[in-house]
Amino acid sequence: MKNLLIKNAKLRYTNELTDILICDGVFQKIKTIADPPADTEIIDVAGNLVTPPIIDPHVHLDAVLVAGILPRKNKTGTLLESIDIWSEWKPGLTKKTLKENARKVIDWYIANGVLRVRTHADTTDPTLLTVESLVELKEEVKDLIDIQIVGFPQDGIYTRPENLGLLKEAIAMGIDVIGGAPHLEYTREDGVRDVETVFDLAEKHDKLIDIHIDETGDPHSRFIEVMAKESILRGMGERATGSHTTAMHNYDNDYAFKLIGNLAKAKMNMIVNPSANLLLQSRMSGYPKSRAIARADDMLARGVNVSIGHDSVMDPWYSLGKANLLQQAFLMLHAGHMNGSEQLQQIFDMITTNSAKTLHLDNYGIEEGNQADLIIFDAATEDDVLRLQSECTYVIRKGKIICQTTPARRKLTYQETPSYVDFKL
Repeated sequence: MKNLLIKNAKLRYTNELTDILICDGVFQKIKTIADPPADTEIIDVAGNLVTPPIIDPHVHLDAVLVAGILPRKNKTGTLLESIDIWSEWKPGLTKKTLKENARKVIDWYIANGVLRVRTHADTTDPTLLTVESLVELKEEVKDLIDIQIVGFPQDGIYTRPENLGLLKEAIAMGIDVIGGAPHLEYTREDGVRDVETVFDLAEKHDKLIDIHIDETGDPHSRFIEVMAKESILRGMGERATGSHTTAMHNYDNDYAFKLIGNLAKAKMNMIVNPSANLLLQSRMSGYPKSRAIARADDMLARGVNVSIGHDSVMDPWYSLGKANLLQQAFLMLHAGHMNGSEQLQQIFDMITTNSAKTLHLDNYGIEEGNQADLIIFDAATEDDVLRLQSECTYVIRKGKIICQTTPARRKLTYQETPSYVDFKL
């Protein structure tokens, strides 16, 4: 393997430029390199931002790209109709279709600088085809991208007698994380039992936890408080993640203050999914329309680890998207009123370091001795990366360039001497 030297890199949290020497797929030196070893490929990034890979902590690879082939469209735009459409569709889903679609989106991720993904796999399909396919795919693409798989009971654990057994079978098949969906259970009591069951299984099998929880506009949906309690009492908060929690947007402020304090005490992780939840939730509310995103700014201010996920890529829940987490971050800073100078940095953390913490990753980050995964942007600062929706000009995995992108070149020809526009100052 050739050595690789990244010259004049702008790393996060510093205004100084540095060099990054990669040998045998590992970060060897991070300092000015005057005389690189022989047989070293050199990339001079001229002061552009170099970061660890972007992470998507929440997506459903078992459903991507089916929006155009579904038997019917989501006419109401709601979460519940989306679930109904998926339930009608999935009996006809084949391993070939699922894996081909997921593999295509993985290439989209790579082009967008995303090299770590946590995907949910529906465990309420009696065939468990979704789990089987994603476990296979995880192994097939491990040299390109790291995937965690959540066993996700899409229809709830206690809505059908067989669902709990299917979830246990998925654990035996090799999933990494155990999920739940308490707000989809028939009763409050079953919802509480859903959460408790997930914690019981995670303790027994030494797994991480990621629960779809309170994904509704209903302010009375409060299963996240049960999850916080279980995390505190069992000491499992750092291994536990609450996804969506859109009901939090509509909670009474006094209750939300108490809840966020308990989330911080529990050391839980939280994930917001801006594009899907801006469209799916609070559809019944009329005007004024609520934003239907958990209170990320309040949680971050009180020390809760919050990440941003894509959730859906052209599926029954969200028919758009191109596996680009910068789009999600851009939406979040607007919908969450998070455009302060420090908050823009937080937004970038939410698609990188915060997500790494959520996924319990080690060997992540541009540090000597770590696996040499990094991305190079066509911009010098995090603010400009978000503003410009910058391309990743290079994506590097284990010291090898696996994707190169040439940004658009815009030539103005209305004058005798042409000029070029790149939207930079």
